[in-house]
Amino acid sequence: MFDRAVIIDKAFIDRVGAGDLPGPLSDTTLADSGLDATALAGLFETQVMSRHLDLMARRSKGRTFYSIGSSGHEGMATLGRLSRLSDMAFLHYRDGAFLLERKKSVSGSTYLYDMCLSFAASAEDPVSGGRHKVLGGHEVFVPPQTSTIASHLPKAVGAAHSIALSRKLTDVEAVLPRDAVILCSFGDASANHSTAQGAFNTAAWTAYQNLPMPIVFICEDNDIGISVRTPKGWIASTFSHRPGLTYMACDGRDILDACRGTAAAVDYARRTRRPVFLHMKTVRLMGHAGADIEAAYTDVSHIEACEAQDPLLHTARHLIRERVMSAEDICRLYHETGERVMRVAEDACARPRLTSAAAVMAPLVPPVSAGKAPALPGEAARSEVKELRQKDKPLPLARHINLALADIMLQYKNIVVFGEDVGRKGGVYSVTTGLQAAFGPARVIDTLLDEQSILGLAIGMAHNGFLPIPEIQFLAYIHNAADQIRGEASTLSFFSNGQYTNPMVVRIAGLAYQKGFGGHFHNDNSFAALRDIPGIIIACPSNGTDGARMLRECVRLAEEERRVVIFLEPIALYMTADLHEDGDGKWASRYRAPAEDHRVTLGEAGHHGDGRDLCILSYGNGYYLSRKAAKVLGESHGIRSRVVDLRWLHPLPREAMLKHARQCQTVLVVDETRRTGSVSEQIMTLLAEAGVTARTARYCADDSFIPLGPAAYEVLPSVDGIIDAAVKLCGGGK
Repeated sequence: MFDRAVIIDKAFIDRVGAGDLPGPLSDTTLADSGLDATALAGLFETQVMSRHLDLMARRSKGRTFYSIGSSGHEGMATLGRLSRLSDMAFLHYRDGAFLLERKKSVSGSTYLYDMCLSFAASAEDPVSGGRHKVLGGHEVFVPPQTSTIASHLPKAVGAAHSIALSRKLTDVEAVLPRDAVILCSFGDASANHSTAQGAFNTAAWTAYQNLPMPIVFICEDNDIGISVRTPKGWIASTFSHRPGLTYMACDGRDILDACRGTAAAVDYARRTRRPVFLHMKTVRLMGHAGADIEAAYTDVSHIEACEAQDPLLHTARHLIRERVMSAEDICRLYHETGERVMRVAEDACARPRLTSAAAVMAPLVPPVSAGKAPALPGEAARSEVKELRQKDKPLPLARHINLALADIMLQYKNIVVFGEDVGRKGGVYSVTTGLQAAFGPARVIDTLLDEQSILGLAIGMAHNGFLPIPEIQFLAYIHNAADQIRGEASTLSFFSNGQYTNPMVVRIAGLAYQKGFGGHFHNDNSFAALRDIPGIIIACPSNGTDGARMLRECVRLAEEERRVVIFLEPIALYMTADLHEDGDGKWASRYRAPAEDHRVTLGEAGHHGDGRDLCILSYGNGYYLSRKAAKVLGESHGIRSRVVDLRWLHPLPREAMLKHARQCQTVLVVDETRRTGSVSEQIMTLLAEAGVTARTARYCADDSFIPLGPAAYEVLPSVDGIIDAAVKLCGGGK
């Protein structure tokens, strides 16, 4: 009763042999579907291979893993056949039939063996290298997905938008053809996820304005999400009347109707460049996953009713009716395919797996690109950009970033800047002022207000040859969409063994010390949600000169080393010009063109002073405050100090930190983030593990949200607090 895989396997042979096949689900004929006899037989072969892979996984316990199967969703093979190889696909985890059909079109593809290697978590899996059972392949334009719920939908929308941009920005060497469409599939339960809803809204919002959005959303509706039923009619009623989103439907259990529906959807999206929502009826067989006992929460009568609508039985009916294959031919193919899959699986399961942490982690840092950086912009090109024709005078951090962005966009034609209010307004803090006027609305884009869509746009654009620089308006807003960095962008190189990457520089305005703002949204001092993500880089400049130099290095890291980079900009220092006294101008500096400047490389820290009594390790606002404090410590307490600007917060500049710490008697870590979960915790651990003998202490923000007005400074490090902590650490000074 509980081993439904055995029951389904046996029922197929018995019912085909007895001619006990289900009745029609639609009026679609072979002529209506656009298939001929050969194509129909080929699709059936794919469906059977997909089914036997599921059966193999359930018979190979301990040798294969993560047995979420595709049984009941084999109608997706039609989309694999009727779309183009270069139509990039972001797949639901039940789309094994799609991937098999698409891989069959690639000459020399060992598709069955490759999929078995993935099932077995073999290090020889050509997609993930044994890191996950994934559906993907670089040669078939399918970026690998893991256990997707809806997190892949925003980047699919971003990829579709990038196709439209590539038509305008012809200097960009796009990966996808300019008439490609994007395919994005998911389950009916996932359609309710806020991430999915945001993606649908973004696609429709774009199309509503008559802007191109060539994407086909495929909702594979099997009426259930793990154990929770989808209300009858919910998907159709929710999506059939959305402005800007064309609704179509087909029955994925019926191979002919699935062909009709998928062909119509892909053709419409390609021809009109508008988004389509294809509602495909499917059925889930064998429960949610290998360990799932569906009978524990579903009546057996309902399970049997679903099994009676097995898509393979419906395809068998068409094959027999159209005299393409006899019942005997069908049963023979089914048996032979099953034996073939088991033979291939035996070989795959014997192949080596990952056996060391180093091997597992190897693709966390993507392989370096073979390409070279484009030439720096010449003076003639720079003179055409109004923002670069500024007077030779000291400027604050915001202006340095602004000018650096302009120079970078002149140098890299594939860079697109986008986010909330970055275009006409020039950003809430005017950091992108003038860029849209200089480079046009196709390269400086005002987005809708949705961080998931902004980051999804970045991920999707990176798939198509662009180098995105999205802006997140405030640091706390990243939490609305952190999974787009954590679960999507940062994992892609890891789960594709370096074949796919998500190069981008995410600019985030943040940290505390803003006058007149309260937290946590507008004056947030926590970025702990980003610091533990493997493989990403977090940079944080404290001054204008570093801001320009580090931004250029971040773009180089993204373009040449394919890295995901977070560029954290301290808002309170954007317009700061003075350091010790009003009007001294010591925190402003002249902007230097890239050809006249030098690089600040990843891991290179900055420092001021060479004292050996005290080493202050800090960054951002903390570095600025520590520079103020260092002057007082020297003049009033006789404490000779050096102040180190970490600049790079993930990974930390370990060697630079240790070098300075070992040259001093004491080390004070000044950290503007909360004491718990702060950068200082990691720094203190690093110092201890490295055997630094200097006396150490840390001075952090309190574990509090930031209140409004002057009270904000009560929970944040201050100049006086740094002085007190330093004097105490140094034994009272002179």
